[in-house]
Amino acid sequence: MIDAITEGPMEEKRLSVGEDGRDIAVLTRPGAAPGVIWLGGFKSDMQGSKAQALDNWAAQSGRQATRFDYSGHGQSSGRFEDGTISRWLEEALAVFHDITSGPQIVVGSSMGGWIALLLAKALREADEADRLAGLVLIAPAMDMTETLLWDRFDDAARREIKEKGYYEQPSDYAEEPYIFTRDLIEDGKAHCFGEAIIETGCPVHVIQGMLDTDVPWTHATALMERLALDDAVLTLVRDGDHRLSRQQDIDRLIRAVAEIGKR
Repeated sequence: MIDAITEGPMEEKRLSVGEDGRDIAVLTRPGAAPGVIWLGGFKSDMQGSKAQALDNWAAQSGRQATRFDYSGHGQSSGRFEDGTISRWLEEALAVFHDITSGPQIVVGSSMGGWIALLLAKALREADEADRLAGLVLIAPAMDMTETLLWDRFDDAARREIKEKGYYEQPSDYAEEPYIFTRDLIEDGKAHCFGEAIIETGCPVHVIQGMLDTDVPWTHATALMERLALDDAVLTLVRDGDHRLSRQQDIDRLIRAVAEIGKR
């Protein structure tokens, strides 16, 4: 169920997702195809600098643009601690199907990069691959719950997750710690690509900072090996960190999206 709140070039909408009716906040801008849809990262929201820069570019280019907050994030309902990859993927698919129209360039940042790849897989399985014009992935945290979290946790952290059901890790980006739950880790296993080949059926551009301590640049090169059947490009930013939110990084992102948009 969709409820429009305001009218104008940028529309605010609410989308009810799942059996529990999660209330998802969406910002969408009408325009030409291919449009662009933003998938944010773990504990980030749709008001970040990269998401807003994409929207500004879409407005200037006359293109459709969509961004939203996962449940437990930003303006959407729910507790962050209840979040899992399954829930956030379900929300991404709901926004994609109910809000956007025509081919889309999916831009995913960090965890959003993993969800973008899972969204592409779901579309191919549903014979909707023609809805994907391309993927632009920023420090994509593919298989994050396994390779970037569980495999890197020490024994004490793993014990807390097993016994308490969650582990709190200090964040480099906020005063509050990150909370990683047992449900998040266990649910993520069902979505891991592992060593399998990933076929999106569309152009893919990966942008990765080499100073990224959250998603090592070698993680991006491993992903490129999985994308052996796609038209895939990897840009390594030698002095780039995980956020890649400097003006030169944002300019690089916009160029990647614009290039795919011209195809």
